[in-house]
Amino acid sequence: MQGTIKPAKLADAIAEHLERLILEGALRPGEKLLAERELAVKLDVSRPSLRDAIAKLEERGLLVTGRGGTHVATFLSQIADPLMTLMRNKPDASFDYLEFRRSIEAAAAGLAAQRATDLDRDGIRAIIARMQAAHGKDDSSEEAEADADLHLAVYEAAHNVVMLHIMRTLSDLLRNDVFYNRADLYSRPGVRELLLQQHLAIADAVLAGDADAASAAADAHVEFTLQTLREIRDHNARVQVSLRRIGRTDLIDSGA
Repeated sequence: MQGTIKPAKLADAIAEHLERLILEGALRPGEKLLAERELAVKLDVSRPSLRDAIAKLEERGLLVTGRGGTHVATFLSQIADPLMTLMRNKPDASFDYLEFRRSIEAAAAGLAAQRATDLDRDGIRAIIARMQAAHGKDDSSEEAEADADLHLAVYEAAHNVVMLHIMRTLSDLLRNDVFYNRADLYSRPGVRELLLQQHLAIADAVLAGDADAASAAADAHVEFTLQTLREIRDHNARVQVSLRRIGRTDLIDSGA
């Protein structure tokens, strides 16, 4: 008589399914899964098998379960946490990040132009529409969020899972202004309009399937961001020197 261990096999199958969704980027770090009862119904599996599957993924570091439920683990935090410390202690490292990102963005945009599915292209169009709608508002925060979403959508459309997970981790840091203050960038005269045109150029090339144009547009965009942030840094440094010169009167005896 052949023995069977169906529950264990089912748990493995569920774990493999959820792991695939996580590694392909369909389930994102920090996202909360449905409650156990709802998730079991959604996957059409038993709750004990689902529970075993979740336990397996917790052991692999892909899921985290606590009082707030089960979440996708931030499994690249080993990269993010040291980077945050580095940025706090060495602000100019943001330029190193942009130099790195320039080559990755160009490659991602080129791959996206070649590999994007209809669903990917629909997502990019929707983000561009959000960006254009937010462009006329005084507050640039919505446009900045759409900016980050567009770059992430391009990484997703590139269909390279290593690139996706690394750049998604860096994108989260960018959203939190770890690399640089996006409000400073958007508030610089004329920059907001130029950034919009650059984003449109990237999106248009990806949607048209023109890999060379997409790579060139992405490279030019990141280079522009890099040079603008350097100009902002240098300007701020000069302002600080001027302020120190004005403040020197507090340190000298004017009656001497």
